[in-house]
Formats: sequence, structure tokens, C-alpha cells
Amino acid sequence: MPLQALKFQPGVSRNSTTLSNEGTWFECDKVRFRGGLPEKIGGWTQDNGPLESTLTPPTGRFWGVCRSLWNWITLAGANLLGLGTHLKFYIQESTDGNLFDITPLRATFTSTATDNCFTATDGSSVITVTIVGHGSQTDDFVTFSGAVGLGGNITAGILNAEHQVTYVDSDNFTITVSATANATDAAGSPGGGTAIIAAFQINTGNAAYTTAAGWGAGGWSGVTTGFTSTGWGQSAATGVGVDMRLWSQVNYGENLLLNARGGPLYLWLCQSSGTYSRAQILSSANTNIATSSQGVTAAFWQTDASCPSKCNIVHVSDSSRFVIAFGCNDYFDNTLNPLLVRWSDQENYATWTPAITNQAGSFTLSAGSEIIAIKPQRQEILVFTDAAVYSMQYLGAPYVWGFQQVGANISMAGPNAVTTTGNLSFWMGEDKFYMYDGRVQTLPCPLWQWVFNNINKNQHYQIFATTNEGFDEIWWFYCSADSNTVDRYVVFNYLERVWYYGTLGRTAWLDTPLRSNPVATGYAGGNGVLYNHEDGVDADGSAMTAYITSADFNLQDGYQFQYGWRMLPDVKFDGSTSTAPEVNVSFTPRQYPGSAYGTPVSGDVVSANNYSATRQYTVQQFTIQLPIRIRGRQITFKIESNTLGTQWQLGVPSIELKADGRR
Repeated sequence: MPLQALKFQPGVSRNSTTLSNEGTWFECDKVRFRGGLPEKIGGWTQDNGPLESTLTPPTGRFWGVCRSLWNWITLAGANLLGLGTHLKFYIQESTDGNLFDITPLRATFTSTATDNCFTATDGSSVITVTIVGHGSQTDDFVTFSGAVGLGGNITAGILNAEHQVTYVDSDNFTITVSATANATDAAGSPGGGTAIIAAFQINTGNAAYTTAAGWGAGGWSGVTTGFTSTGWGQSAATGVGVDMRLWSQVNYGENLLLNARGGPLYLWLCQSSGTYSRAQILSSANTNIATSSQGVTAAFWQTDASCPSKCNIVHVSDSSRFVIAFGCNDYFDNTLNPLLVRWSDQENYATWTPAITNQAGSFTLSAGSEIIAIKPQRQEILVFTDAAVYSMQYLGAPYVWGFQQVGANISMAGPNAVTTTGNLSFWMGEDKFYMYDGRVQTLPCPLWQWVFNNINKNQHYQIFATTNEGFDEIWWFYCSADSNTVDRYVVFNYLERVWYYGTLGRTAWLDTPLRSNPVATGYAGGNGVLYNHEDGVDADGSAMTAYITSADFNLQDGYQFQYGWRMLPDVKFDGSTSTAPEVNVSFTPRQYPGSAYGTPVSGDVVSANNYSATRQYTVQQFTIQLPIRIRGRQITFKIESNTLGTQWQLGVPSIELKADGRR
């Protein structure tokens, strides 16, 4: 009796029917290919280092949904990670996992503006704060100091802390404190004293793209666009779109330049471990007085008057050290030009006004309506608009930077939808994938229908690309059609030229050689969680479900019914942490192409014991052969694991068949 090897082409293909894809894999989740054969992906563990903050998020590891990660090592050897969320910006030290809040401040109010600004209500933990012109919106953060208690449960220690704004009404806003006010507090209201300092962090952004609708849209604080919001009760036109908060960040030496899309440039000064101060705005008006621990003067953050005050992306060129603003306001103009590129003088982030004595300058791109993304490559920077790709190269004086269009009539899905490995760049467009290796090429994808026919196009800015160099992979994460959060991924293995996909909720990923594992962020209750990936074999302590299913394939010639009675598995469990790892294999027969799986064959009744129904079997570490019962003309094969500590790699199993009639 003949043996039929279950050998399939590497990669997953879904652009046609299951039978026309015979010889390929058709469905999968949390599986990758190495050497042409499928295996379960690596696991992940949560980073549980402490949050150095007086205000702990109600859920998650840190405040907000993280969309930006950046890793570097300081001159003192500290391994730092920058995390930009829609609510805050953090620095993490890898030595102990501490997260430090370095979110910039936008305004500080002192006496007399803050005198006796707190009002309490008996039996409530909600405190109303009255500060004229505070400029806050719902979800913003403010830190008070110098206040005295209200006389009852609301003590000075409760007020003098960081708080999140919960409601905004003109010159008033509310915060929720950790104690319930009593009659004494209410009687002492308004209160708090005359030495109160209120330090407001920059306005928060959106976690996802939202569409405003009607009166007061966007919450009581109105609609937020960039750093501007309508006031309380102001009408917003139906259908107004509000983009999410996206950060760009890059090193200037061991210091960090950062920028929230649509906002100004900030500079964070690297300091000794554990003494991190907030990032400061780069502006001619910045009069910040440096502390002795920072060791710099206030002029450190001061620039000339033409430094961009609005910018979509900030970058620093590697070899020549220009600070470059993509999509920014022009000289002495406050209007953002989404196609304008400006750069500072070489080695000088403070000088932006062009002169014969410096190399500051600007250039306006002509193709498209907006710069969507940039990606540095070897000896060039790729600049992506919504219609073209430019190569930006350093020329030296007098032109400084040159721009050459290298691709036209292309699209870019979002600011983070591009990644680079070696001298190759890969990105997702609105309806296809692309590659750049000196010229722009369309990247054929056998999963095109699966991805682009089931994607939420309103959430394209959530799409992000990343590398997983250890496995020669490019990953794209995106929102499926019915989801407003990232829940799927698609992978291109550029070494083996194959594709596969799966489900996973992540918001950012950084494949860094400076840490032991790739780091990624997810979300819990709207706030962030930090993970170490390719770490172990489980999903943060829980069993990971991983599977792959073949397309339909013919048993022998596909004409005569075949009866399969024995399987010779070819599975190994290298890397498993369980002493008894196992996988399930299953077969689902079909009578005719297009017929439903598991339908009766020649009068058979489908039941749990019927050999015409789906049959599942367990393969363990030392399983040599399995007795099976399947009957049909075509079948699918599936391998799946869902137990703790199991890692598996599939070889080429086979099944033994015998002819079983034609009806």
C-alpha cells in the first residue's frame, strides 16, 4: 500500500481556492518558516520593571498606547529605551527596568493665578480646579506643589502630586484624588493656599484615529487636532477626522531629540542614571534654568527665531549631523507645510536661519500632498509622500542636500509602515507591498486578498513595520476590518521569499541589537505593556496556540476514494521546556472540491467515530506511528499546539493509503 508524503511548498498562499493552491499551506497563526518547513514562533514575557511616577495607571504597565520605540547606549554605558505614547513619553533603563516620565511641560502657573484654586464637595473624591486660561483638555496631566490641605481628608500630600484631568469646563477642570472629601474640606473650599505651582504637561493625543460628530465632539474638551482643540461646547463638523498621537525620536549624540507629529521639537539631556529631568522645547523663547545636576546653562535649549515650531517628523543625519524637520512650518511662518523639508546648520541644532556662514536650508517637495514617512538608508534618506519616493542625499555646500525622485505613483500606508534591513527597505502601501533596493519594486504577495480585503483603512496610521533579523523576517502589524486596534500581522521572510500571517495585538516593535531580545508594546485597558519577544516558548506565562493548515490536496489521483489508516509523523520538539511536549494533528476529508468538509460519503453518517469526519490525533516526543481513519478524495492537514512549554518543528510526515472505491 502506498505512502503519500505530506510535503508542501514553504509559505502560505490564499489568493485562490483551496484546491487550486494544492501543495501549499493555506492558514496559519503564530507559525514561521525556516529551511522551508514550518515551526512555532518564539514566546514573549512581560517586562515588569517599576514605574518611577507618583501616578500609577489603573491598568497596564505605563500610561498610554506606545507607538514609538528607540534604543541606544550612553557614553556611561547605560542602555536606554525611549517610549512615546499618546499620553506621555518615557525613558527606560534596561539595568532594572525602571520607566522614567520625561514628558515635556507646556505651561507652569503660579500665584496669583493658582491662589486657592481647589474646591471639594462633601462625600466626593472629585476636586474642581479653577485656573484661568489653563489650556488643558481631558486626559492631560498636571502636577501641583506648594499647596496646603483643605482642612479635612484632602491633605497637602494628596494635592501635591501628579493628577490626570478628567473633565474640562472653560477655566475649570476636575481631578480625582485618592481620598474622599468631608464637610470640613467642603467648608474650606476654595482653598489650597497662595503658593501653589501648577505644572501642565503637553496636551495629550489620541490613541487611534477618530471621527468627530456634532456638538461638543471629542469629549467635553472638544476636538483635538495636533496641539489645538475646540473649547467646551464648541461645535465640530460631522465627520471631522482626528489623527492619533505619533512620536518620532532620534539621537543627537547621547541626547534625544523627540517630536509629537504636528508639534514642536524637544531635546532631552542625557543625565546620570536615575536622575532624569523632563525634555525641553527647542525654541528661542525657552528660558529654562538648568539644574546643577544637568550641568548646562539655559541657552542649551535656546535656538534662533526660525527653529520649526510645528513638525511631523524629526531626524538627525548619521554622518553629517544635521537636524532635519520633515513637514514643518517655514521661516518666520507658523503654518505647517506638509511637503517642506528644513535642516539646521551642521552639528548645530540651534541654528535654522540660512546664511552664507552656515549650511541651514530648506526644500519643498513637489509630488504628493504630504510627507508621510522617512527611512534612513546607506548614504541616503528615503522620503515618502503620499504619491512618490525621494532619495535625499548630502551634497555639501552650497546646495547641502539634494532630492531625487526614485519612485512615482506609489502609496504609503502610514508613518511607521516602512522598515529597513541591510540596504533594503520594505513598506506597505494602500493596496500593495513595495521594496526598494536602489529602485522601487512591487513586492508580490500570495496573501494580498487576505490582507487588503480585510483591513481597517481608517486606522492606517496604526500600521507599523519591523524587522526580526534573527529569523530574516519583515513584520507588518495592522487592524483588521472590524477592529480599531491592531490585532493582525503579516510576515515576509526575505531570505526564503515566503509569506505567512497571524493574530497578535501589538502597538510598536523594536528589533534592537543592543538588547537580548526584540522589544514590543501592547495594551491593557487602554494603557501600555512592554514585552520581550523571542523569549521562551509561551505567551507571557500562558499557553500559546499555534497552528498551520494545508490547502486541499488530492489523495493519490483525486478520482478514486482513498482510505488512510496509518500516519508516520515527522515532528521534533527542540527548545521545549515541558517534559512532555505534544502537538495535535488532524485531517479533514472532502468528497468533492467545493463540498463542505465532513459531509457524509456514500451514505455514511458523520459522527465522532466516522472516518469521513475530521479526525484529530496527538503526537508526542517519541510517537513513531499513529493509527488513523480518514476517507475521501481530498483532505487538509493541520498541526496545532496549545500546551505550556511546547515548541515544535514539522518535517515531512506521510500517510499510508489504500484504494477505497469510486463512490
